Amino acid sequence: MRRRNRHDPTNLSPTVLKTTDTTPALRSRLYEGTVMHNRLRPVRHRFRYRVFSLLLDLDELPEIARRSRLLRIERPGILSFRAVDHGARDGSPLAPWARAHFAAAGIADVARVELLCFPRLWGFVFNPLSVYFAYDAADNLVGVLYEVKNTFGGQHAYVLPADTATGDGRVRHGVDKSFYVSPFIDMAASYHFTLRAPAETLELVIRETDRDGLFFTASQTGARRPLTDRDLAACLLRNLAMTFKVIGGIHVEALRLWLKGAPYHPKTAGQIDG
Repeated sequence: MRRRNRHDPTNLSPTVLKTTDTTPALRSRLYEGTVMHNRLRPVRHRFRYRVFSLLLDLDELPEIARRSRLLRIERPGILSFRAVDHGARDGSPLAPWARAHFAAAGIADVARVELLCFPRLWGFVFNPLSVYFAYDAADNLVGVLYEVKNTFGGQHAYVLPADTATGDGRVRHGVDKSFYVSPFIDMAASYHFTLRAPAETLELVIRETDRDGLFFTASQTGARRPLTDRDLAACLLRNLAMTFKVIGGIHVEALRLWLKGAPYHPKTAGQIDG
């Protein structure tokens, strides 16, 4: 019987293979789940659709570009991410833009920023809401930036500190609406955000109120997946038309609201565009 040469490079045990891989895990990840909208008045209207989102540590973008063959960073592809879709909308780096907005809101000592958003599919994307999570050096959530877009090309940021000392780990924010989003929602309204720092699950709820109380609720929930080409491919196959579903759904649901008789609130020149 031929004896194995312990110096033979082909004679590697699984233990040796495991210990030679020192590539650190990414903090960036995926969340796959659903988006739900529920309008309570003046007409009732509800819908739900399946989505998947990226949660990107903005400092990891070069490493993601190096590791992933499927998710293209600042390059064309079936599945991609581009800075021009967010922030200053000029393609400049997003981390300095986000840190500047947090600093302007009095949220200092931001060590890192994560961005929750939809990816580009087939070169297209529309993010009604992207969320930036700011963490300090001890990895505590210290601020949240809600980046809201409308279908007229406008964008607006609501930047708020994170106070997680609520007992249940949730962050709650209330802010008056100052940006035109939908012709079927009046500007005289307020947002009430409830979320957790994304972990094993994603949980984001938005309640909108007016002088008569709650009239609209939206939510996004999801389960965590690693940011690997295998999981990206699985999410992509289950959501091949997600971008078109998001954009098309906005217009289809608007038509349904109009047919139900929902009041129309046209955009005026004095309203904020971004």
